[in-house]
Amino acid sequence: MVALQTPVCEFGLPAIDFELPGVDGKSWTLADCRGEKGLLVMFICNHCPYVKAVRERMVRDTSELRELGINSVAIMSNDPTLYEADSFENMVRVAERYQFPFPYLMDESQEVAKQYGAVCTPDFFGYNAELQLQYRGRLDASGMAPAMEDARRDLFEAMRQVALTGKGPEDQIPSIGCSIKWRDSA
Repeated sequence: MVALQTPVCEFGLPAIDFELPGVDGKSWTLADCRGEKGLLVMFICNHCPYVKAVRERMVRDTSELRELGINSVAIMSNDPTLYEADSFENMVRVAERYQFPFPYLMDESQEVAKQYGAVCTPDFFGYNAELQLQYRGRLDASGMAPAMEDARRDLFEAMRQVALTGKGPEDQIPSIGCSIKWRDSA
């Protein structure tokens, strides 16, 4: 397992359009996913211990963000031939088990992850209503550890600020996670 940190937020960078299959049998685009106040794009997978450690909090935070007008989408870009746990069938199982309140999409070609500049799982990209990047940071300080009850909810607080003001916080702490598992030809 290689742990990587995400780069610093490039404020104002536009969201990249996509059309990807979801575990619900639908094809999803950027326009389908966006909320009135913004969009949280999350690059995740099923096998990564960093993602496993925060799944329940991702569900909690994305549910609460939806009430503020921020929709969310999760994209799985790993090569599933390297990790069977990341297969589409297992994506369906994970989404059902954790009752994901957001579309969970397969980026089989890995082109969407490349266009976004995703480097790890989890990797969070928070956009405002104009789909301009305002947050590229961590969910919280927990990493792979269980979160303490009073842990600051970095991602939630940042996206709440985006919903209210259209702008993300100037100070952001990078997310940390497992490297995206690129195909050999990538």
